[in-house]
Amino acid sequence: MDLLDSYTPGSFRHAFPVETTEVEFKSGTGVNPIGEAAVALSNTNGGVIFVGLDDNGNIAGRRLDQGTNEQLNQALLACHELGRYSISQIEVGSQHLVAVQVAKRAEGFAQTSNGRVLVRRGPRNHALLGTELFSFISSRALQRFESVPSRVLIEQADRELLEEVGSAKGWSMTDGHLSDRLRERGLAREDRLTVAGALLLTRPGDSLELRKCVIEVRRYRGEGVNYDRRQVFDGPLHDQVRDASRFISDELGTDLIVSGVYRYDLPRLPEVVVREAVANAVAHRSYEHDRSATIVELREDRVVVRSPGGLPEPVTVETMRAAQSARNPIIIEVLRSLSLAEDAGRGIDVMQDSMRDALLDAPAFEDSGTFVTVTLPLRGPITERERGWISELERTYAVEPHERLIMIHAARGEALTNALARDLLGTTDSTEARAVLQGLRDRQLLSQTGQRSAARYSLHPRLTTPAAYRLSQQELAQMVLEAARERDIVNADVRQITGLTGLEATKLLNQLVTTGQLLRTGVRRGARYSAFD
Repeated sequence: MDLLDSYTPGSFRHAFPVETTEVEFKSGTGVNPIGEAAVALSNTNGGVIFVGLDDNGNIAGRRLDQGTNEQLNQALLACHELGRYSISQIEVGSQHLVAVQVAKRAEGFAQTSNGRVLVRRGPRNHALLGTELFSFISSRALQRFESVPSRVLIEQADRELLEEVGSAKGWSMTDGHLSDRLRERGLAREDRLTVAGALLLTRPGDSLELRKCVIEVRRYRGEGVNYDRRQVFDGPLHDQVRDASRFISDELGTDLIVSGVYRYDLPRLPEVVVREAVANAVAHRSYEHDRSATIVELREDRVVVRSPGGLPEPVTVETMRAAQSARNPIIIEVLRSLSLAEDAGRGIDVMQDSMRDALLDAPAFEDSGTFVTVTLPLRGPITERERGWISELERTYAVEPHERLIMIHAARGEALTNALARDLLGTTDSTEARAVLQGLRDRQLLSQTGQRSAARYSLHPRLTTPAAYRLSQQELAQMVLEAARERDIVNADVRQITGLTGLEATKLLNQLVTTGQLLRTGVRRGARYSAFD
């Protein structure tokens, strides 16, 4: 149902004169009334719940503040298998209403928190019982594709794969009841492996003829559509996750940062983020869509993971951190037992938190209905060399994670105020910000000038920053030219001299070659640079 952002009282009354099969009026946000209405709409044709109206459609008004949003989400997430929903605020004249739009479930059926199955009949929520309930459930029963028996017999399962999964599950391989264990876990039905069992215990490209049941990694050198390297990972799903994650991390590599006498190899993307993104793509993809592979794009500034199939209901991009649903629960459960995926409900949290802890921008999620796309930026609010410098501070002065951005901004020469510290800490509490600033001051990491509202904090004189902070681009270029006059240099030498990252060193060297100040011989990693006489 398409809703406008605003209505006049007359146009709203004309569009929604009374409650119908697809429209419900609610004056409050009680968990049970909202949940029952949402379940009934989800099991019928979908629709909208307007909060802030009485049963006759008279407007009392309701704003979508934090409390209302939390109460509605609590009511909706308490339902079982609810269709997708969204919550928004609309204006009706000078008043406001909250609109909860609920989509019809495409598969299965929804239930209230206490297990009731409701449908919408006219303006009423109708509970199904007895024969009526049986007929409804039978017509809407969900047969997950991963649970369908395949043509593969249990005895055709690969013995090594069976032992690997069995060991992770704690099964005895000699007790004579292995087939029962497979059936209990949904990996087999009767004498055959299910689709999930075949995906994990055989090579599915051969046993199931699912030719696109693979992970395809493509490396790009620019923003175009042409890639310069392509690697395909097939075989059982857990091998795909393990091998593709390792390949991606190796291909991305690390940034070598030299700060003082220490060298820091900082991964361009945390390994746990790579693994979780790949595992999620494999575990939650639709295997009925066998014409598309799971695609991973390695771009210069990001990694893009694209998985066939939309998000499983009722999950949306907006609710994915709070809502939980798995398209292939059998597969994800096995990946978890093999330590290739996080526990239920923690995958998105781990990805977002790990990116934040690595001082990288947050991952972005998109659901087109056909594909779910996760974009992992290889950049953040600080540069790679700043990451190296802050790593040294963490090692030497035990700088805490929440203090890192404050120290980075101090190193950039900024005078830190309480307001700026609040922004960097993500808080509105001035007392908290003051405590952090003064704690750094007391440890002689910051210096303070002024008092109270006039207090300013800057980098303590005893701390030094890499040459790349202190020198201009022209001065950095001069350092490189002086080194090249003594002997041929390579990219690693520039990083050692300046504290620049590999990419920044490459850009500086290319600039000096373009301007005719350096001569390059060799290509890529074999490139060497010498100064003209």
